Amino acid sequence: MAESDKEQNTIQQEPVKEQAQYTPSVQAEFMREKIKQKPVNKKKLLRRTVITAVMAVVFGLVACVTFLILEPVISNRLYPEEEPKEIEFPEETVTEEMKPEDMLVNEEDVEEAAEAVETELVDEQIEEQLGKILSQVEFNLEDYQSLYDEMRAMAQEASRAVVTVAGVTSDVDWFNNIYENVASASGVIVGNNGKAMLILVSAGNLNGADSIEVTFCDQTQVEAELVQKDENTGLAILSVPLASIGGETMDAIDVAQLGSSNGPNLLGTPVIALGSPLGTSGSISYGMVTSTGMIIDLPDAAYKRITTDIYGSRNATGVLINLKGMVIGIIDNVNAGNDMSNLLTAYGVTELKRTIEQMSNDKERAYLGIHGADVPREAIEDTQIDTPAGTYIREIEIDSPAMAAGIQSGDVVTRVGNTEITTYNELLDILQSSKPGDVLTVTLTRQGHGMSVDVTLGSW
Repeated sequence: MAESDKEQNTIQQEPVKEQAQYTPSVQAEFMREKIKQKPVNKKKLLRRTVITAVMAVVFGLVACVTFLILEPVISNRLYPEEEPKEIEFPEETVTEEMKPEDMLVNEEDVEEAAEAVETELVDEQIEEQLGKILSQVEFNLEDYQSLYDEMRAMAQEASRAVVTVAGVTSDVDWFNNIYENVASASGVIVGNNGKAMLILVSAGNLNGADSIEVTFCDQTQVEAELVQKDENTGLAILSVPLASIGGETMDAIDVAQLGSSNGPNLLGTPVIALGSPLGTSGSISYGMVTSTGMIIDLPDAAYKRITTDIYGSRNATGVLINLKGMVIGIIDNVNAGNDMSNLLTAYGVTELKRTIEQMSNDKERAYLGIHGADVPREAIEDTQIDTPAGTYIREIEIDSPAMAAGIQSGDVVTRVGNTEITTYNELLDILQSSKPGDVLTVTLTRQGHGMSVDVTLGSW
């Protein structure tokens, strides 16, 4: 007991040691660190910057090229673009001669014919009485004024389809100043294919033009593009996108109605010249048709020439319309004779329709290279000559497919392939439906002997 008390006293008497405190002043020198920044290599940084910029440019170019290539494909897949409609003109009905089998009639036909004769006699009596009445009527100046007012109103309505086409050519004068030459001609709207308005115009003033501008009847000007040109006639088809024509202009303009230049009663009928008959855009002239029997001598064509008594400009362009407002001719004084150089002449629109269709649809046209005509009926009926019906070859173009095949002047084409040819227009219809490169087997008669040749058609 005494020993345990002695131990406790000993423990209590020992001094308690204090815990050491941390002070920065006693920190070892080797524990201190200083972080230094790595020196910048400017050349390496510049090189990396240049490489990054070049890669960005290359990537952008590749992306642009890829977009340009794939965008039309993707757009056509998602939004397929509609093809333009083909321009077609209805065929004109031609009065044919009565065949022998058509002369056989039955009793019903005889009775109907008798009734028709009686009706015709009644009509003749009525016309006779009207003639007597009209012969007693006198027309005053107001009546003539009213007549011309009606003609002017019809001309204004038809002028909705007439346009002014200007070919703009840039040039430099002696002082290096740029100026523009503008040559204009009057054209006519002949079709709307759903994507563009198609305009027929004489292309003589547009040769070498840097740009083509079309002015519609409401004085709206838009740019046009050349679709196709006919080297034979000098006419061309221009295209004006519908997207570039405003709504008000679309309401103001119209597509021309093409009439017929083949009518038997065309000679001596009144016509109106629209466009630039006097050489000034927007001029109007009135007159009569004086002749329609002349055929213009051009290869692979049988265009009729319409002449009038309208005194106009040598450089006149535009259209001839009848009193129904329908186009019957395209004014072109190039083929006028020297003795009537200032009288307006025109291509007959009936014969031009096949050419207008092909140019409007931008189709390649086959070229044969012949000047043909129908074999005269007198030569066919003359048993001593023994000339078959067909196309008489008057002339051959030099270096043409016809010359290469051995066709000569004086030959008579009687068959092409399995199709019999009796007129020149039938041969032209076959050429119209053919394409460049097609091979046609032409059967012809030469000095009473038949033969066949193969012709490879060319292109204009």
